[in-house]
Amino acid sequence: MPRTYRSLARTPEFTPFFLASALRVGASTVSGLALAVLVYERTRSPLLAALGMFGPSFTQMLGATVLLSAADRLEPRTALTRLSLLAALAAAVLAVPALPLWAAFAVLLAQGLADSLGGGVRYGLLTEILPPQDYLLGRSLLAVSAGVTQIAGFALGGVLVAALSPRGALLAAACLALAAALTLRTGLRRRPPRAVGRPSPAQTWRTNATLFADPSRRTLYLALWLPNGLIVGCESLFVPYDPAHAGLLFGCAAAGMLVGDTLGGRYLPARWRARLASPLQLLLAAPYLLFLLEPGPVPAAAAVTLASVGYGAGLLLQERLVALLPAGTQGQALGLHSAGMLTAQGLCAALAGAVAQFTSAPVAITALACASVVVTLVLARGLGPSRLRVHPLPVPRGSAQ
Repeated sequence: MPRTYRSLARTPEFTPFFLASALRVGASTVSGLALAVLVYERTRSPLLAALGMFGPSFTQMLGATVLLSAADRLEPRTALTRLSLLAALAAAVLAVPALPLWAAFAVLLAQGLADSLGGGVRYGLLTEILPPQDYLLGRSLLAVSAGVTQIAGFALGGVLVAALSPRGALLAAACLALAAALTLRTGLRRRPPRAVGRPSPAQTWRTNATLFADPSRRTLYLALWLPNGLIVGCESLFVPYDPAHAGLLFGCAAAGMLVGDTLGGRYLPARWRARLASPLQLLLAAPYLLFLLEPGPVPAAAAVTLASVGYGAGLLLQERLVALLPAGTQGQALGLHSAGMLTAQGLCAALAGAVAQFTSAPVAITALACASVVVTLVLARGLGPSRLRVHPLPVPRGSAQ
C-alpha cells in the first residue's frame, strides 16, 4: 500500500519534528523580510537589502568546512533546541533600536554559522525518524510545509511590518523561534549520535573530501547548489524591483515551490524522477527572462509562480544523492548540501544586488536567469540515469559502523 503524507503522522516523533521545522521556517521568513525592509528604508541600497535577507548564507560554507562533523556526533534534540534558541536571540538583537548596520550584519553572519550545522543535524535526524523508503516523502512534506509557511510568513511579515514596524516583526520572529525550541525539547526523545569520536575541523575536511571525491556526488552537489542559487539571487531583488508588491512576489514564489515539491515528492513515478530534474531546473529560470521587459505586478507574479514549480528538482536530486552516501555520513552529507545551497544563495544575492546597483533590478534579474539556464545545460549531461552510479567510497575514519 503506498504511503501518503497523512501516514507520516503515525510515525513516532515525526509530528513534533515537522511542527518545529515549520516554526523555524516561519521565524526565518518573517525576520528576513523585516530586516530587508528595515535595511532598504535606511540605505536605499539594493545590494544591502539583498544582503539583509540572505546575508546569513555567507557563513554557511565556512561552517560546512569546520563544523559539519558535529552533525553526526551531537545528540540531535539538544543541538536543534539550542540552535532554535540562538535564532530567537539573534532576531531579538536585530530588533534593538538604533543597532548599527555593521552590528546587524555581524549578527546575521553569526546566525549563518550556527545554521550551517542545523541543516545537517535536522536532515540527518530525519533519516532516523523515518524508514529509508519514506525519506523522499518526508522531505517532500517538509518542503511543502516550508512553501505554505513561507507564504504565510511573508503575508504575516508584511502585515507586521505595516502594522507594527520592521522591529516589531523581528520580535514576532523571535517568538516563533522560541516556540520551535520548546516543541523540539518536549516532542523528541534523546538518541545517541550517529557517529563516534569528537567533532573537529580535520574530521569535517576528511568526510567532505570523501563525499566530494566521487564524480556522481560532485555533480549532484553542483546541480543542487548553482541553478537554485542563481534564481534565489533573482528573488533577492523583489524589494528593489517593486517595493509595494514584494510580499506578493515572495508569496507567489513560495506557492510555486509548494506545487513543485508536491508533484516531485508525492506524485511523480520513479521512472520519471530520474529524468525530470534538468527540465525542472530550466523551468526554474526561463520565466525570469520576462523581467527584462519590466512586467507589472500581475504578469510578474505569474512568471514567478510558474518558475518556482522548478524548485521541485531539488527533491529529485536529493533522493539520488542519499542513495550514494557512505554509511554514517548522512548528517554531514545533507548538511553539506544545505550549507552549500545557502552559500550559493547568499553569493548570488550579493551578485544580483551588485549588478542591480550599477544597472537596474530588471537587468540583474534577467542576467542571473540566463546564467542559471547555462549552468543547468552544462550539468544536465552528467545527471543522466546512466551517469549516476551507486558506488560509495569507504566509510571515513571516526564514522559509526
